[in-house]
Amino acid sequence: MKFVDQVRIQVKAGDGGNGCISFRRERFIPRGGPDGGDGGKGGDVILQADGQLSTLLDLSYPQQFRARKGTHGKGKKQTGKNGEAFIIRVPVGTLVRDDESGELFQDLLFDRQQYIAAAGGRGGRGNARFATSTKRAPRHAEKGEKGEERWLRLDLKLIADVGLIGFPNAGKSTLLSKISSARPKIGDYPFTTLAPNLGVVTVNEGRPFVVADIPGLIEGASRGAGLGLTFLRHVERTRLLIHLLDISGEPSRNPVKDFDALNKELNAYHPSLNQKMQIVALNKIDLPSVRERVKEVKKKFEGMGHRFHAVSGKTGEGIPGLIEAISQALESISNQNNEQ
Repeated sequence: MKFVDQVRIQVKAGDGGNGCISFRRERFIPRGGPDGGDGGKGGDVILQADGQLSTLLDLSYPQQFRARKGTHGKGKKQTGKNGEAFIIRVPVGTLVRDDESGELFQDLLFDRQQYIAAAGGRGGRGNARFATSTKRAPRHAEKGEKGEERWLRLDLKLIADVGLIGFPNAGKSTLLSKISSARPKIGDYPFTTLAPNLGVVTVNEGRPFVVADIPGLIEGASRGAGLGLTFLRHVERTRLLIHLLDISGEPSRNPVKDFDALNKELNAYHPSLNQKMQIVALNKIDLPSVRERVKEVKKKFEGMGHRFHAVSGKTGEGIPGLIEAISQALESISNQNNEQ
């Protein structure tokens, strides 16, 4: 399925029904009086978060969504039927903005959470509503109000506990497939992953957590290089970052330089990203050229104050310890937030 995380849509709520002008006409009942009913309310257009969805693809083709009108009032004080609401289902984590001004209207963070994107028009009052002691036969009624109409921009920011970042071909997709049931596309060429992948990791003694593989991060990503600018927004909601390093390609490759380069891009995109807790993981230690440098690399990162783990996404070596460290870090972050 194609991953779409930004769309523009037009929403139009239903108009309210008109009020009715009617008089009671029955045999042997003189001066029956006004009995025109009210018009029905127009239907709302509602955005509803759905935990089963992961893309805005379904909204990228029909860009106009309309709710039904309310029906007109009738005689005998019969109120018109309310228009049926139109419910648009979107993924959890969708931000609703005004397309022109960019004003944020709603952030849909929870499954089944709703937001009225366009309110239906109120039904007009029938002439029975205007009868008074001095005006017993009013011959006017109200027209129904127009339903709201607007253009909206929907931005999806995936909700995950952990963001998996690193340069292309660092082995992020392989690692995600090893620690969860996710099955992302894996290849030996850059930019194999063209959309964020989510995986749920179960822990023996602890709460499960969601990991997002963020693709396309390279030097210059914050300025649009690679795919980074497209997907950097999905890092914003994570609580913890796993920085996956790969030094298998070149023996002289400097892992600290790679680490700093990617963090510079995170900071350039949004300074808050650099403040997130990070765990450094050196991947591909099943290769002799990488294994012999583990102690050297570990010493550098622990000297910088970062938690360090050496793993192999291919063989699974070191992964249980990494999962345990992630679980403990998330619990620590939760405790800190509760104290605040």
